[in-house]
Amino acid sequence: MTGSSQSPDQAKKKRRSRIIRINLYFFAVFALFSALIIRLGVVQIVHGEEYTQEVTKVESSYATYPAPRGKMYDRNHKVVVDNKSIPAISYTLEKHVKPDEMLATARKLAEYINIDPSFLRERDLRDYWLVAYPEKAKKLLSESEKTLEAKKSYPLQVERVPESELKRIKNDPKEYEIVAIFRRFAGGSYYEPQIVSSMDPDKKQSDKDNPGGKLTYEEVSKVSEHLDELPGVDIITDWTRSYPFGGVLSSIFGNITSPEQGILKEREDYYKTRGYAGNDRVGKSYIEYQYEEDLNPVKPKIKFEEDNNGNILSRTEVEKGRRGYDLQLSFDMELQKKVEKIIEEELRASRGRGNYMLDRAFVVMMDPNNGDVLSMAGKKVDYQTGKMNDFSYGAFTTQYQIGSTIKGATVLAGYQFGIPHRQFFTDRPLHLGTLTKSSWKTMGTINDLTALKQSSNVYMFEIAMNIAGVNYTPYGPLPADFEDLETMRNYYSQFGLGVPTGIDLPNEAAGGKSDSRMVGGLLLDEAIGQYDTYTPLQLAQYVSVIANGGYRVQPRVVSSVHQPDNGETIGPVLKDNKPNILNRINNSDEDIERVQQGFKMVTSSPGGTAFGLFGSNDVSGKTGTAQAHYYDVNREWFGRETYNLTFAGYYPSENPQVAFSVIVPWVQSDKDRISKNISKRVIDAYVDQQKEYSKE
Repeated sequence: MTGSSQSPDQAKKKRRSRIIRINLYFFAVFALFSALIIRLGVVQIVHGEEYTQEVTKVESSYATYPAPRGKMYDRNHKVVVDNKSIPAISYTLEKHVKPDEMLATARKLAEYINIDPSFLRERDLRDYWLVAYPEKAKKLLSESEKTLEAKKSYPLQVERVPESELKRIKNDPKEYEIVAIFRRFAGGSYYEPQIVSSMDPDKKQSDKDNPGGKLTYEEVSKVSEHLDELPGVDIITDWTRSYPFGGVLSSIFGNITSPEQGILKEREDYYKTRGYAGNDRVGKSYIEYQYEEDLNPVKPKIKFEEDNNGNILSRTEVEKGRRGYDLQLSFDMELQKKVEKIIEEELRASRGRGNYMLDRAFVVMMDPNNGDVLSMAGKKVDYQTGKMNDFSYGAFTTQYQIGSTIKGATVLAGYQFGIPHRQFFTDRPLHLGTLTKSSWKTMGTINDLTALKQSSNVYMFEIAMNIAGVNYTPYGPLPADFEDLETMRNYYSQFGLGVPTGIDLPNEAAGGKSDSRMVGGLLLDEAIGQYDTYTPLQLAQYVSVIANGGYRVQPRVVSSVHQPDNGETIGPVLKDNKPNILNRINNSDEDIERVQQGFKMVTSSPGGTAFGLFGSNDVSGKTGTAQAHYYDVNREWFGRETYNLTFAGYYPSENPQVAFSVIVPWVQSDKDRISKNISKRVIDAYVDQQKEYSKE
């Protein structure tokens, strides 16, 4: 027997040990399988439904679609601001789409359309470059920076994009357009269509050119043929504002932002709390801005359900959209057209008479009883081209010395102070130190009515000195102080002069006041409209106070807000902007009637400064001439002496229907009749227009 041989007992032991180990292995495997089976049972029985729901989980997202803004109608229910449907190319971003896939689509779309890239910022180019050139983008980071989170490493990459690359892109017209398309693709939220390019509303189907990068019919056709190659791209119907009356009053209607501009940064909180998206179009000036809350539409809201991979399973409209509420404006557009034409014709004629510094004129016509602004017209000449541009907003944003038209308020201020009706003062030159102040002629002893009829300066000086409690000493100083000037201003403010009128438009000017503490003779200038400045609208509100018997009525350009109607007519009233009386002046009815009598004598009594001007039309009013200095855009004319020619009146004298103001600044001759011509013609136009309406 060798040394390696085993005894039967040893072999038996070894075999038994092997069997035990095998059994242990089998038991371990059995235990593991049992645990696995138990675990599978737990997963399936206890958590099965939970895991099934997780696997088949459906996420919901919401998106809103564009809807048009409310329309605007004039007082006769004619549409003045409308919405026009236009073809547009849109892009809708889905969750599963990666930036490089979006860029590939942008490159493909650039083969079929041209787009104006001028809206791009430098940051847009940097973001594009990092997506378009990923390998180069990686090299902008150090090895340690590559381990940073994306939110920390990406700003570093943005900052390090080479300036040479930005310059190269700008110099490559086609790539620059690709950047613009890519930027518009990425401009909004998931599932919300982003307008990539839209058509000019005046584009005709035969037009082949593409000025300003606007969409053409030919481009729409090309994109339509290749939609299957352009995931997310679609051809939709967008809207834009249209103006049936052309440029008439266009500046007052206001403008809206583009999708690129989106909401106004200075009102971001206002928009966000009301559910606006960042790229929503909003009103940015005048009526569009002031009535944003009413004009803004309710956009259709769509619910998207998607699986874990971002694939859309269903879409459901959860909120119907509607266009914004409509506005009925106070304006009479037929009258407005005529008034604008009159201003243009008279401006050209006066400039032809040698008034080369004259570049603007204003007319405001309003109902003195309820504040409706019937016409608010302003025209401004472009010195370079001679073109007449709309400057209607200048009627409440620019101010001028108004001259003798203020004398009605001065006489009423005198009555408030205690100067009686029929008070006589002697009109003669007043000598204040080395300065002489006088009327346009020496009138002798006159009363209040004659002072208004013939436009006496000296009578108004006497009122101002009485109010200030100072006596005139020939060739001596006038001991008036700043408080006396403020007292006069407070009287005038009762009429709306030097304070906001309250018109329902933004950016109204309150007029200009000097804070000079050296008053003296300036108090006398204030009394004849030669010192503080006022807007054409303030002048109209002031004369309305005289016309309606002493009530300062708030001007309004929107009379009511309406539910949108699917037809051609305006819908039911939603809100009514009721007339608002701001205050009544501190004068008796007899005081006001006295000044009304004086205003009537101006136009209907021999010797009146506008005697016979209005023919058979029974107008009451007051002329004005203010010595003024040019101070506008042409700096070489700064300080040159000119005249502001003005008129304020109402028609008819009994139970007035319309009050109006005319201001023509910077006329070189005080004998020019432009303000009187405009006044006569706008009243003729008003009367003729009312006759036309009575025939309908």
